[in-house]
Amino acid sequence: MANPLIQVENITRSFGNITAIDRVSFMVDEGEVFGLLGPNGAGKTTLVRLLNGVLAPTSGRSFLFGRDVAENGAYVRSRTGVLTETPSVYERLTARKNLHFFGRMYGIPEADLREKTDHMLAVFDLADRGDEPVGGFSKGMKQRLALARALIHDPPVIFLDEPTAGLDPEAARQVDGIIKELAGTEGRTIVLCTHNLNEAEHLSSRVVMLNRGRILATGSIQDLADMLWKAVPLEIEFLTPPPPGVFAALHAMEGISLVSQEPTRLILRIVEKRIIPAVIASVTQNGGQVIRVTPREYSLEEIYFEVQERGRTTV
Repeated sequence: MANPLIQVENITRSFGNITAIDRVSFMVDEGEVFGLLGPNGAGKTTLVRLLNGVLAPTSGRSFLFGRDVAENGAYVRSRTGVLTETPSVYERLTARKNLHFFGRMYGIPEADLREKTDHMLAVFDLADRGDEPVGGFSKGMKQRLALARALIHDPPVIFLDEPTAGLDPEAARQVDGIIKELAGTEGRTIVLCTHNLNEAEHLSSRVVMLNRGRILATGSIQDLADMLWKAVPLEIEFLTPPPPGVFAALHAMEGISLVSQEPTRLILRIVEKRIIPAVIASVTQNGGQVIRVTPREYSLEEIYFEVQERGRTTV
């Protein structure tokens, strides 16, 4: 990354004797959806506060838009949007008045505020409810309004903390679609803090995994899988349980290990995909009636738990 939009350099934040963030470094490119993953207490929320200049680091530095966040907090916050896990909206006010209030806080001129508010209500499918008190909204509607509030000033960088937590599948899908649109079509840079590994997998281009304030791993899903394992999972499904000759043939081949076995299904790990034809040929020659062969990639969930497990021995 020649010109990262976010750059974190060996940043540490302590609260008394507790180190919440411990020598963290990473970079985020413009237009990237960057996943920030970790269990409760990993330091994700503290890190978001540091990157918005709400907290000052104990040591180290972070830069947004080429500026030191600790020295330019107000400027940084004027160009970032933050969606907290609990929607920050005023339930006694209407959706329109909520957006007006936050728009004024961001210094949007009154002459532009009405048009801006109408646009945001339309984008987030709230136009027909804009003049109703937010207290009567569903959780999904409140979450969409909170996202509209975070975007009312057109920030190029958006921090989203559990954006779909507690939402029903339809509402979660709507929010995910909005995130994809923001990053894909509009080119916004998004830092996604989430426990939802499936969500992180299909939205993020890269992730950083934290535990106890320290980074355990950073990279794309493929990069992390390659770092953890030198083998590729291969699932073979049979019409009938394979005869003993199949297992003898597999054990005789180099670069193959048996991960799990069911009556009509085997999961293997193989050193590389190019040997798959030889594996299947050997299986069929020894009486295996193969009906499906599925090479697959490691999921983010598998990677996450492997990284966390390995990290517990060193963090």
